[in-house]
Amino acid sequence: MATSKVKQIHDYGQSIWLDFIDRDIIKSGKLKALIDDDGVRGVTSNPAIFEKAITSSSDYDAQIKENAKSASSNEELFFTIAITDIQNATALFKGVYDESKGVDGFVSLEVSPFLALKTEETAAQAEKLWKQVGRDNVMIKIPGTQPGLAAIRQSIAKGININVTLLFGLPRYEEVTEAYISGLEDHLAAGHKIGHITSVASFFLSRIDVLIDPMLDAKGLGDLKGEVAIASAKKAYEIYKRVFSGPRWEKLATQGAKPQRLLWASTSSKNPAFKDTKYVEALIGADTVDTVPLETIEAFRDHGILGDTLGTDLNKATETLERLKSAGIDIDQITQQLEDEGIEKFNKPFEKLLQAIEDQKNK
Repeated sequence: MATSKVKQIHDYGQSIWLDFIDRDIIKSGKLKALIDDDGVRGVTSNPAIFEKAITSSSDYDAQIKENAKSASSNEELFFTIAITDIQNATALFKGVYDESKGVDGFVSLEVSPFLALKTEETAAQAEKLWKQVGRDNVMIKIPGTQPGLAAIRQSIAKGININVTLLFGLPRYEEVTEAYISGLEDHLAAGHKIGHITSVASFFLSRIDVLIDPMLDAKGLGDLKGEVAIASAKKAYEIYKRVFSGPRWEKLATQGAKPQRLLWASTSSKNPAFKDTKYVEALIGADTVDTVPLETIEAFRDHGILGDTLGTDLNKATETLERLKSAGIDIDQITQQLEDEGIEKFNKPFEKLLQAIEDQKNK
């Protein structure tokens, strides 16, 4: 049997994670098959994914009923349910985690989206969830908002694996790398080992193009449609290579520190005019992660094109962003708007999810 094209992406040094979780994919053996056949090396989840899982299936009804009496709130009840799925998924990925020496094999669980702009509450919940899951190969997701930066540093300083989510802009991404490195330095200064800590920085792609593309024709930049997110990602990779090198980083690396890999998120094509594997194909490169929905995995398995693409056309990426600036399009303002909207996009399904749990309790 021919090796899956998805599995072959790992030959280029990139790890494919699945951007989906529910109870059925774990119990049915589908997730195990994705690990074995397609080389999937991790899972990411978010409030919207769990909302879909819980509201579209009866798989969670019994646990909701069982835990409803002891839970102090619907949010606590949700995390009890979610942690069950996360723990079961981490068990499936333990082999990948061990084989990769703690680089891959992670399952991500996000803090409440209601805390996206609250530093101390975010840090406290990250630590609580970390302890409740109790697995070496879990990552706690913290939004890379301005208030989130300190929470990220505090969490890394406590030895917690962190997936920094909701990143859109290059200046914020560089601030996130600083939070990670500072957190490692704090943990080391407190007398702890740092080699076990793993983190990724999740850079969201297709939403950038969804917002910018309608502006381009009016500016005479129609040829850049579908290219701005990819250009931003390539520039982020340049930042990654610069930050995770040099004397400051080498001092940590000698103590076993792992670089905080870039993770490409929102990699399904939102525009039907684009190829459904566009963002995956454009950003294959070493020491990165791409988290993709199931339908995109299936599409790439069928007709994806393999290639070491991330490090190519860097001059074109620079030129793309310069042309935007010259045309008066402020990408930093746009990425801040996307961050603000991203918080709201997770708040709404979380509210819906908590209401669904309330409804189920009362049945």
